[in-house]
Amino acid sequence: MRIVAALLIAAGLAGAAPAVPRLDHVVVIVFENRERSQVLGSADAPTFNRLATRYADLTTYDAVAHPSLPNYLALVSGSTQGITDDCTACRASGPSIGTLLTRAHRTWDGYAEGYPSSALFAKKHMPFLYFAGQSAHVRPLSAFDARHPPAYSFVAPDLCNDAHDCSLATSDRWLARFVAPLLTLPKTAIFVVFDEGKTNDGGGGHVAAIAAGSAVRPHSSSSSPANHYVLLRTIEDALGLPHLGASARARPLTGIWR
Repeated sequence: MRIVAALLIAAGLAGAAPAVPRLDHVVVIVFENRERSQVLGSADAPTFNRLATRYADLTTYDAVAHPSLPNYLALVSGSTQGITDDCTACRASGPSIGTLLTRAHRTWDGYAEGYPSSALFAKKHMPFLYFAGQSAHVRPLSAFDARHPPAYSFVAPDLCNDAHDCSLATSDRWLARFVAPLLTLPKTAIFVVFDEGKTNDGGGGHVAAIAAGSAVRPHSSSSSPANHYVLLRTIEDALGLPHLGASARARPLTGIWR
């Protein structure tokens, strides 16, 4: 009987699904400067709320720092890089997820609305510009092909559409247009997050965060601790990549996958 039980356990382990499924496409969209309570439940944000209800609401998600730039760096490198302001001339050291994707021969790009010359473009919202040799992977958002995105896309709306300078309702309308064609792509996850909030919860505020797309279980949620490092860990696992910085100590998002 013990042998039979051991064989059954082994068979169960061998057939167990991974905590995070392997994905063909991951899209990260980052908005600005709102606490969770300012977004989810707001009449000005029907798209954000609809996505959180239809897909996965990451209910315990916190940003990790103030101001913006350290959060963006954390999202792509697992570290704030020791940066404590929104500097434009500073540099990040070490690898980013872009480095790992290049080594793995996976496609990736950062897409910034208004890049490179619009007054509404902000360098601090495109973290790959701070890593040596990665500016070639930063493209204007107009180059994004929703039918055939790369394996990894980091999307930064401009200063109006990301809610930095304009209303949340403006951002919501932008999100509705942008995300619609992505929701039906197979083996795809779209993560919609805010860089930081107004409080110091978790280091940078308790912010709205949503996982959507065909790979996400409808009407699900995650209440396990989550932040930018957890999101990075989840993406690394989904794309079969090593773990950077603090993401190596983070637990990926589970319970939200099909």
